[in-house]
Amino acid sequence: MENQYSSKIERINKDFVWVERLSVLMDSRFRIGNFRFGLDPILNFIPFAGQIATFIISLILVTVMYRNGASGKIAIKMLLNVTSDAILGSIPLLGNIFDFFNKANDKNIKLLREHYYENKHQGSGKNIIFLIVSILAIVITLVIYAMYALSVWLFNLIF
Repeated sequence: MENQYSSKIERINKDFVWVERLSVLMDSRFRIGNFRFGLDPILNFIPFAGQIATFIISLILVTVMYRNGASGKIAIKMLLNVTSDAILGSIPLLGNIFDFFNKANDKNIKLLREHYYENKHQGSGKNIIFLIVSILAIVITLVIYAMYALSVWLFNLIF
């Protein structure tokens, strides 16, 4: 039992080091003065393909650590970091600037370090999922209502 446990710890540590190296490459490998950046903002200058590539790489990092026992709660937090980075980073020009300052992979490494080595972020992510679904439902309802109100206004304007 002890050997199996230490084997799992070794695998987590090995994968964590690999994920951390890739994260640094993506978010903070290069330096100009005191400003650090990685491949993520550079790749995003390639329309669509760069954003998709960085999103896939970030998803791989999350998947590797989830397979190593990261809790559902931390996996959802990491996915939110990656998804918001991808969505906001895809906005032309502003997204490129955003990617130089938002470092989703570095944030995820910090979360993982807290999870594995400080025993934080344990438990299920059900509450986070419920909150996200609730917010999305409210936003969708507001958008549908706004479309209806605009349609009624335009109809009254025309006729």
